[in-house]
Amino acid sequence: MGFEATYADFSVDPARLANADARYHGARFAGSHLALSAGGTVTLDFEVEDTEDVPQATLSITALVSKLGSSVGYAPMDVLIQGETLVSDLTVPGGGDLPHDNVFAVPGHLLKPGTNTLEIRSSAKAESMLWLYRITLDPVWERGRSERARTAEAARDSVFTYRTELRPAHASSAPWQQAQQLLFHIDRDEHSLPAQLGWRGEDGTEAAISFQSNMSDFHGCYRTADGAAYEYRGRLADRRPYSEETENLSASVLHRFGTEEGWGGGWHTSHELRLLVDDGGAPVERVTWRDQRGNSGVVVLHVPSAEVEVTGVEASDEFDDGGEGAGNLLDDRRSKWLAFEESAQLDFTLARPTAVTSYTLMSANDAPDRDPRDWTLHGSHDGHSWTPLDTRSGESFNGRFESREFHLRSRPRAYRHYRLDITRNAGAGETQLAQVRFAEASAGQAFTGYYQRHNEGPIGYRGTPAAVTSAVRPADPRVASELAAAASSLAETAQTLAALAERLRRH
Repeated sequence: MGFEATYADFSVDPARLANADARYHGARFAGSHLALSAGGTVTLDFEVEDTEDVPQATLSITALVSKLGSSVGYAPMDVLIQGETLVSDLTVPGGGDLPHDNVFAVPGHLLKPGTNTLEIRSSAKAESMLWLYRITLDPVWERGRSERARTAEAARDSVFTYRTELRPAHASSAPWQQAQQLLFHIDRDEHSLPAQLGWRGEDGTEAAISFQSNMSDFHGCYRTADGAAYEYRGRLADRRPYSEETENLSASVLHRFGTEEGWGGGWHTSHELRLLVDDGGAPVERVTWRDQRGNSGVVVLHVPSAEVEVTGVEASDEFDDGGEGAGNLLDDRRSKWLAFEESAQLDFTLARPTAVTSYTLMSANDAPDRDPRDWTLHGSHDGHSWTPLDTRSGESFNGRFESREFHLRSRPRAYRHYRLDITRNAGAGETQLAQVRFAEASAGQAFTGYYQRHNEGPIGYRGTPAAVTSAVRPADPRVASELAAAASSLAETAQTLAALAERLRRH
């Protein structure tokens, strides 16, 4: 390898550099780029280890010429290697808002072992500014290596804070109004910055935004919970790498998920996903994104359920002699409970008081007209006073041994006892069920969604809360000293016992 990844990224101040030192003359940082006035120069010194392996190098300069009012600007560019002209009076396209990639071949004989010098000049005849965004230099056989390294390095600073503004949609003359700051962090360990981001809050607010490639600002739209639509824009206020100690994250909702991807007929472990979108409003319930490599994803957050342990069940009636008692409702076998009544009550006792968020009923093996149709679920602290929690009517099962889950519409208090009061079945003189299960909300949130890599089809994507390991705190020096003393004492004791054992063997 002739030389390391070499680049200069002028989208940040100071410039992000690799295998390069930069010097400037007649140049200033202007947010997303370096602006060179007439006669201005940028000089990069970079190291080459061995020129024999580099018959040619690929130089890429991303640049734009600023406008002259409403007219196309003029700022020719010269490029020199070791003081020898590689390009003279190159007219970089101007007049637009998007920079252009200018790619040049650098003959190997212009490179030398040791320090090399690349100089970019804006002509003294320039009438507008030459804007430089980035420079990369690679051996010809490894084109794109430096750009990938630059992108990966930029992606390390992945916690973004933006100052934001809103103005009513279709009201171009209306002034922009300051809005809540936007803080976000999305990381799938793929070292790529987001290009687009969208989210929906639990209160119904929605937003969709698109970023400048250097993440300096964004533009998009925002809709409030009452349906009012706004233009939405933001300017980068802060950017930093993620760590366990990153400021502001502790006060915001940062999700960490262990994830799986669904392909080939199964689920496969994938990278951890860290996800945070905080616009100052309600917590988010859906997030969509596309990164600068063209990968995209969607996640819908939800609270996963965990089955609750039931220690006992009693029924108002059961066919115990036929082996179809209420205890069968707690088994995993395909048995059933049967009551010789059109209505019935089932009282369940849980292992501990639990705020049940959903319950599941499984139909039995035969006679669909015995299926429950109307019922109410009650909760009780003492098994005597009951509070109604969920009422259903006109329900039906499509098949035998079909499980149907019913979610409580509000989060109840924790109860030790639950009663399923079946007030009507599907028309038979008997009522039956195969299983009853209760579930509570587990700690943290999970997600379901999809992921799509660039130029590939979508795949399943799901995640559950990742285990967070606590940082190991430095030991108190006094504790360490005491442990060392104890270890020394144990070692001395072991030596004494060994000597005593040897004497006993001799005698």
